[in-house]
Amino acid sequence: MIRRLAIALVFIVPILASCTKKEQPPHMISATQWSRLESLRIYFGHQSVGENVLDGVRDLEKQSHRNSLRIVASDNPAAVEGPAIIESHVGRNGDPASKNVAFREALDKGFGNQGGIALYKYCFVDVRPDTDVPRMFADYHDNMRDLHARYPGLTIVHATIPLTTVEPGWKAAIKGLLGRPTERALAEKRHQFNLLLRQEYSGKEPIFDLAEAESTLPSGARVYYTTHGEKIYTLAPEYTYDGGHLNGAGRQAVAKRLLETLASLP
Repeated sequence: MIRRLAIALVFIVPILASCTKKEQPPHMISATQWSRLESLRIYFGHQSVGENVLDGVRDLEKQSHRNSLRIVASDNPAAVEGPAIIESHVGRNGDPASKNVAFREALDKGFGNQGGIALYKYCFVDVRPDTDVPRMFADYHDNMRDLHARYPGLTIVHATIPLTTVEPGWKAAIKGLLGRPTERALAEKRHQFNLLLRQEYSGKEPIFDLAEAESTLPSGARVYYTTHGEKIYTLAPEYTYDGGHLNGAGRQAVAKRLLETLASLP
């Protein structure tokens, strides 16, 4: 009888352990990374997708049972003392040049000379049917070059443009015949900008690859369509509630990429 009980326990105990074991949240940030993040001064200029990402940061912090990461709204980041993610809206949607100016002006208030980390991102609506992508990237590049020269002690992180979902191929073809703009045409312009940004800065300066995070599922699979033999990555439908802005799963996936990027900086 005792022998039978012992044999049964050999099988039952592991089963009970597996049933009670807590699953690790899919977007967990390590304690070491949180400690690093809580020591940094970061300025983040953005618009609505940036709000989604910051909500994702708050989600991840709550999941990790942390409460020391300060997120402070201010268009004068120099006035915020101590470690923090200082955030503000920059420029106007649909006008990327206004975002270049607003980001520069925010740094010129003193944050640039203080050092720390700074980044800003464009929005998917900043790319329009008539956008000259090489010119848009050249303007961005010139702004970054000037800021590097002006503030050599500042770490600038580059961000890829957010993506959207796109219509099916047949629908895009009909729109094209009718002379109407398509989401696919805009996706290709965003893709072109992001390629230029990666080609210029990859391996040289830090990149927050927001677009890659938005198009990568938890399995590691990427969401894309193919045109002329080239993969055009798009926002995963599982990550959005309206085709452009991020739902809970999307904002956490992108926030994880942002935090990992920032935590890895020297």
